[in-house]
Amino acid sequence: MASHLEHPENGTGAPELPEAGTVAESARRRGWRVARRAVLLGVLAAVLALVGSIGWVRWQAAGHVYTAQDVPEAPVALVLGAQVHDNGSPSGFLEARLDIARRLYETGKVRAVLVSGDHGQWTYDEPDAMRQWLIDRGVPDRKVVADHAGFDTYDSCQRAVRVFGVRQLIVITQSYHIDRAVALCREAGIDATGVGDDTARRFGSFWTKAVVREQGACVKAMLDVVTDRDPVFLGRHETGVEDALRD
Repeated sequence: MASHLEHPENGTGAPELPEAGTVAESARRRGWRVARRAVLLGVLAAVLALVGSIGWVRWQAAGHVYTAQDVPEAPVALVLGAQVHDNGSPSGFLEARLDIARRLYETGKVRAVLVSGDHGQWTYDEPDAMRQWLIDRGVPDRKVVADHAGFDTYDSCQRAVRVFGVRQLIVITQSYHIDRAVALCREAGIDATGVGDDTARRFGSFWTKAVVREQGACVKAMLDVVTDRDPVFLGRHETGVEDALRD
């Protein structure tokens, strides 16, 4: 009589081992399940970060964005930089921002203009191009102050208060960017309102691409705020804005 401990599959009493190929296939399947789970969790985290950061930006800016006609007066307009062409002329996007600043100065809404942009290389100079555009169109040179280390929106807002001592301002950029600009300036401790330009919509695909990029930029903005990073260049206090307001 066969023992009840014997396995009928092989009749030897020893457990039958799975084939090597079966083990490898099972391991591969487990590996794919783990990988899929990790990817799904990563996608979910990215979506939550995107939605959360966009929501935070809009909440911070709510009630602080106006038209050029309706914006309350402030001592300073902060114009955020954008592309400058090889010949030194502002791009269409930047020119539209500068034109808002010019109108705010002419109508007495602001008494000085701080132009903040990228001058990380000697061959590329956004702030001086911005400054010259305003001076050429009637804004007195003593009223236009250049910030040469405004490498991004966060840096421009931080430097406005920490380097130039600005406590209240109107920030100017395109409308797709204005909520983030206002949010970052207010987070920096500035009493900030904003005016956004819509005329650059005429550039079609360039506008659409910028709108798409802006969604990801909101995540970076929130990360900058959470980490409380310093601007790329902080530097000593500069009196340019104070001098412009004193005249």
